[in-house]
Amino acid sequence: MRAAPRGAKERRATMSYTGNERRRHRVFITRNTEYHVRDEVCVAVRDRAARKFRTSHLALHLKLQGAVRINPNGVVIPEPHNARVGSPIYFTQVDPDGQERQVVTSRVESIERPEKSTVMQYPS
Repeated sequence: MRAAPRGAKERRATMSYTGNERRRHRVFITRNTEYHVRDEVCVAVRDRAARKFRTSHLALHLKLQGAVRINPNGVVIPEPHNARVGSPIYFTQVDPDGQERQVVTSRVESIERPEKSTVMQYPS
């Protein structure tokens, strides 16, 4: 068996997938909170300090809509489908009575993929 050329392992590690994204789970991490999202819906919220999932939070079961840009004059502008590091994100849901609920987070510090063991801990 022939050994891989020097640096081959490093090159493979930096290659990125260019096809459609198939992974369903993402974690949006803010200063105090982790928002766990499956298929663009918030399925779990974890307090970063306590490392415990919260059984009730306003963002639970709401749809992730995107990022929010806050202008210097204080005007908040939604940026649909553009959730990213450095911007707050927002979730919405229209209730049966027609009222729309919105939750805006603090700025996102990182976006990660949860470990399978973490996904298995999500509250029902």
